[in-house]
Amino acid sequence: MTLSVNDVKRIADLAYIEINDSEATETLDQLSGIFNLIESMQAVDTTEVEPMSHAQNVFQRLREDEITETDQHALYQSIAPQVEADLYLVPQVIE
Repeated sequence: MTLSVNDVKRIADLAYIEINDSEATETLDQLSGIFNLIESMQAVDTTEVEPMSHAQNVFQRLREDEITETDQHALYQSIAPQVEADLYLVPQVIE
């Protein structure tokens, strides 16, 4: 992908960034370097490479999915100001 100084100025204008000619030229050089790097990375054949979720071969240790707390539903319902059909009743705040 090739950009011109006018393209860089247009992008800067769209982003509401004030940029002069020397800054636009410098930015164009940096963007060209980035695009060249991307092109060289895309040129590499990765058909036999298996995708990885992490750069290193690490796994997250997960605990067993088991219940560790007792059911206190009845206790919480007993101390609520108003309960009906196992639902908490609250004052209406929107008319």
